[in-house]
Amino acid sequence: MGVLRFGQLGKLKPEKIEEYCALHANPWPEVLETIKQCNMRNYSIYLHGDLVFAYFEYVGEDFDADMQKMDNDPITKKWWEHTHPCFIEYAIHPASQFYHDMKPIFYYE
Repeated sequence: MGVLRFGQLGKLKPEKIEEYCALHANPWPEVLETIKQCNMRNYSIYLHGDLVFAYFEYVGEDFDADMQKMDNDPITKKWWEHTHPCFIEYAIHPASQFYHDMKPIFYYE
């Protein structure tokens, strides 16, 4: 399958920006391990005002199965109980309320 690269965009509630940053300054080790087990690498999150940009690379063979594994992880679900309320929900794509995949248009290695 090769490496798949993802860029995602989200919008934070202004009053939740500090909380969201604090959560990611000390991420739960179990959540990081789940990210690794689900074949996500080089995961980065950037903040600009109230906009959040995330980037990661997927190195597995079955993206849907790995994302389902993440969705089913109880500790990750608990983490999302803290992070998801930080977002303004808006529907660019019906599959997500928080982060929205961006269309890749250029890559140079």
